[in-house]
Amino acid sequence: MLFKVPRGTQDILPSETWKWQQVESIIKHVSDAFRYKEIRTPIFEQTELFQRLVGETTDVVQKEMYTFTDKGNRSMTLRPEGTAPVVRSFVENKMFGIPDQPVKLFYVGPMFRYERQQAGRYRQFVQFGAEAIGSADPAIDAEVIALAMNVYQRAGLTDLKLVLNSLGDTECRKAHKDALIAHFTPHIDEFCSDCKSRLDMNPLRILDCKVDSGNPLIATAPSLPNYLNEDSAAYFEQVKSYLDDLNISYVVDANLVRGLDYYNHTAFEIMSTSKGFGAITTLCGGGRYNGLAEDIGGPSAPGIGFAMSIERLLLAMNAEGKSFDEEPNLEVYIVTLGDDAKRPGFKLLNELRKSGIRSDMDYMDRKMKGQMKSADRLNAEIVVVIGEDEVAEDVAMVRNMSDGTQEKIATSELVGKITSSLKR
Repeated sequence: MLFKVPRGTQDILPSETWKWQQVESIIKHVSDAFRYKEIRTPIFEQTELFQRLVGETTDVVQKEMYTFTDKGNRSMTLRPEGTAPVVRSFVENKMFGIPDQPVKLFYVGPMFRYERQQAGRYRQFVQFGAEAIGSADPAIDAEVIALAMNVYQRAGLTDLKLVLNSLGDTECRKAHKDALIAHFTPHIDEFCSDCKSRLDMNPLRILDCKVDSGNPLIATAPSLPNYLNEDSAAYFEQVKSYLDDLNISYVVDANLVRGLDYYNHTAFEIMSTSKGFGAITTLCGGGRYNGLAEDIGGPSAPGIGFAMSIERLLLAMNAEGKSFDEEPNLEVYIVTLGDDAKRPGFKLLNELRKSGIRSDMDYMDRKMKGQMKSADRLNAEIVVVIGEDEVAEDVAMVRNMSDGTQEKIATSELVGKITSSLKR
């Protein structure tokens, strides 16, 4: 029976993992510069965590979660996003008691959503996310956005657009919710079943509906900025002022609501404007989530964060024609001739590797010609040849592949001389 990779997933082969490692290196470097520390949470959590924090009315909870019952008859879910697990860990491990606040965290890892596969979108995908928990300062909003922008810029992307909106505080959200209910109720039969079920619980989700996006009632729906109270409007102005100070350009879009229920105040998306990127332009999304820690029994700990898809970052780099550094070449290839040479060659291989030298040898019992071809294919800088004569003399023949020069070197001096001759 021929097995295939599950639908919506992918094998990332060695020819591609080098690109992933470079992107992950950028992420870790930028996160370190911003002083965000890595956190690693479990792949699965209690289902109720996502139901409570992500929101019962979201597509993520209603349609996309991979949920299973474990042997203890508990409902568990493969994490569909990273914020809820991070906030759970923040509360459970009492990180609110750490003297230095806010607590700044980042994560990189697989997430799982059962959705239709599209370019750069998979059912198992990898997210980089950052969370700053414990501060209600609008400057931290700008810092989090700057972190995300910095990662894209370090990756070489230039075709970027930052879109902002304010969702306001609880008071604003309620006033806007009442206005939306009044607006949509007389014509709700024109909308899909999802929108009908969301009308009373979370009518804001109707504005984000993909099925009914062309309905004229969405275009004429009450605009959230018109319902911002004085404090919320002032907060949003401060966020924009800090972004101006950082020379980060942005566009304000009153229809930006994001797909998760926990957002309030600042919401944002970073999009690719590259012509070759495709129809779905969003690279990254995030926002403020004051009140999330309290929802699971923690103290007041306002937070803000974002998540970006590594797959879509790589897709954007390809669309803009950004190149990757070449993978480091093989430094030393050991050619052994005859059974008596195999063991000293194998021992030398281990000594080279312990010295941090990228080394390999033949394991297919090839003749010398075949081994030399293998060294060529691997772009080895140096080839070490050990045959019966070399074993008897306790030496090895060392050939520089760039200029063809070679010399006999005593076994005891091999590692030192090879190390000094390598182009590092």
